[in-house]
Amino acid sequence: MEGGARLKWRTLLPLPMADARASAASSEANTVTYVVTIEVPVEAAHAIAGVLEAAETPAAIAVTLFERGCGRVEVSAHYAEAPARDQLTELIQATPNPQELGALRIEPLADRDWVALAEGLRRPVRAGRFLVHGRHDRAKVGHGRFALEIDAGVAFGTAHHASTRGCLLALDRLLKTYRPKAVLDIGTGTGILAIAAARTLAPRASDIVASDADARAVATAMANARKNGAAPQLRVLQASGFAHPLLRRMQADLLFANLAPPALLELAGCFARHMGPNGIAVLSGIEQAQAGTVEARYRAAGFILKSRILLDGWATLMLTRGSPRALRD
Repeated sequence: MEGGARLKWRTLLPLPMADARASAASSEANTVTYVVTIEVPVEAAHAIAGVLEAAETPAAIAVTLFERGCGRVEVSAHYAEAPARDQLTELIQATPNPQELGALRIEPLADRDWVALAEGLRRPVRAGRFLVHGRHDRAKVGHGRFALEIDAGVAFGTAHHASTRGCLLALDRLLKTYRPKAVLDIGTGTGILAIAAARTLAPRASDIVASDADARAVATAMANARKNGAAPQLRVLQASGFAHPLLRRMQADLLFANLAPPALLELAGCFARHMGPNGIAVLSGIEQAQAGTVEARYRAAGFILKSRILLDGWATLMLTRGSPRALRD
């Protein structure tokens, strides 16, 4: 079995907002009088947000995720009426492996459209020549090869987080001297990195593939690809690790993996086997203090460190896949 096939991963949460989901289908502003917040480990954030969103009692109008750094995420749920604390506690404790949870806070708020407010916090972000924006800034940004319209939906990755921005900076640098034909984005989230590659490398890149273990992330990535005119050049697959026939056959010239370090460590051998000689891997989702551990694991798998990009305490690593002899050794 390919290493990592049994795992499910998420790319790291962007700043300031990774996920804004409206429970109501109406586009009209909702009256919100209470907000519930709890700080949790990043590994538990999506599960807790999911149960709060899905619960019928109490019924949330919107759920948002904000990254607080050091592996912690603030989950906020907005309600039209005061929710019962015991019901919320029961929902949260029912998620897989609830641990290291912060205090549950329930606070009254003035009436506001919280989904629209959260969306408005995401200003356009520049990463080298790339400019990433949401649909609300479309008219101001306009069109261009390096302009990417990315909406998170239920997936992660909008370039507000340093890990995603670091990957875009790496791609921007590579474009000046490197023209890969086969590009792979593992754990694609919103699809931002694969879409950026498709917009800037096509038609020379004949094979651009993105994958994610989560079906909703796959749907988000496909929608973003269509909005950015990248759908014809990009294939988006639902798969964990390399557990898909197409991925098992693929040899990438350029590979993106914006994942948590445990996933990166587990996948090092797989990445080495699925990259052509002198292929380049761009790894992110790594806090600066963890970069040495990840570098050491990839050196052992036959990779050579090309450069590091350090942003806001996060590291993006650019590595070259070594020779077949190095891999055998």
